[in-house]
Amino acid sequence: MHAIEFDKLSKVFQGKKKVTVNALNSLSLQVDQGEVFGFLGPNGAGKSTSIKILLGLIGSTAGTARIMGVDVTEKTARSQVGFLPENPSFYDFLTGEEYLRFVGKSFNMSAADISVRGSEVLNRLDLWEARKRPIRGYSKGMVQRLGLAQTLIHDPAVYVLDEPMSGLDPIGRALVKDIIRELKERGKTVFFSTHITADVEAVCDRVGVINKGVLLAVDTVSGVLERGVEGYTVRLFKPDGASEECVVAKADLQDFIEKSIAQRCSIERVEPKRKDMEAFFLEMVSPKQTS
Repeated sequence: MHAIEFDKLSKVFQGKKKVTVNALNSLSLQVDQGEVFGFLGPNGAGKSTSIKILLGLIGSTAGTARIMGVDVTEKTARSQVGFLPENPSFYDFLTGEEYLRFVGKSFNMSAADISVRGSEVLNRLDLWEARKRPIRGYSKGMVQRLGLAQTLIHDPAVYVLDEPMSGLDPIGRALVKDIIRELKERGKTVFFSTHITADVEAVCDRVGVINKGVLLAVDTVSGVLERGVEGYTVRLFKPDGASEECVVAKADLQDFIEKSIAQRCSIERVEPKRKDMEAFFLEMVSPKQTS
């Protein structure tokens, strides 16, 4: 059973001046349990539309979506999900502590469990000192972290995060990445959308690239990076003690190392020179040049 499944999902909107907008075009995608999956695409690609359908916030024009085998039209599908929207908005007259209590009760948690879990997630998200302050006084980054806290409190099996690092400073971004890694270690499923390629490269098992409502590619992150190797930088020490750094083509590496050893050189370091996730992404979404 997949944690998340989209099956030939389509969504058509009636845009301005009655222009038809194909926000999603027959999206089919499966995310396994325990997997961290990055949903990568430029703004307006269809990422948030896919997530809104998955969470039952809007309906699809065609196709189906399921969470842990349950169709998303069934409200029980959402009982196992923690959701962070792209622009979280809360009852700002509540304190952070009160809001988490409200969320916990919505998931039928006991008062004792809410107290324990609330304390844990507030501390983990660096919000403990601000827990009794009204949310209206929180910075944008604090609101974003509170949004992540409310996805964690009921300890769901599946996490759906829409641009989870939006508005965070470098410290906050590092914290969110650490939490995603911790969730993976605990066997949780994390599906998050982003247009920031470095975030996908840092924490994801697989990546899907979507543009203009069409899923263009799905691959493992390791596979993308391995295929992107174009050559190597080799640092070696010669017999006279002098060091040298050489750039070697991918196909020539083995021969270069053998010759260097034969010449009594020692290899200090071999580093791949490769295209990164950003290059892969741009190749997918950029218009193809024709001659």
